[in-house]
Parts: sequence; C-alpha cells; structure tokens
Amino acid sequence: MTEDTENLVLEHLKAIRTTLARLEEKVTLITERTSSIEKQVAGIHVDMATIHARMDSQEKRLDRIERRLELTSV
Repeated sequence: MTEDTENLVLEHLKAIRTTLARLEEKVTLITERTSSIEKQVAGIHVDMATIHARMDSQEKRLDRIERRLELTSV
C-alpha cells in the first residue's frame, strides 16, 4: 500500500513537473513576443515624431512662402 502511494505521488510530481516545463516555455515565448511588440511600438513612435518634425518644417516653409508672396491676410 505504501509503495502504491509513493508511486502515485511520484507520477503526480512528474506530471506537475512536465506541466511546469511547458508553462515555462510558453511564458518565455510570450515574453519574447511582448518584447518584440514593445520594440515595434517604440519604432512607430520614433517614426511618428520624425513625421511631425517634417510636417512642422514644411509648415514653416509654406508660411514663409505665403508671406513672401503676400498671400496672407496678416
């Protein structure tokens, strides 16, 4: 009876260990994917900042052109 109980406990422990190993792999994969997404979002923010800077520059140039051609009301 004691041997059967020990074997049953060992089987459960092995199953738990296997399940934990799978969960560790999944958590690692999720962590890697999350990190990749964070890097992509950061890249998008940099791209957006670059676009905004270019738009500001174009707006300044357009304002200067309008003033030189006297197309503004001010």
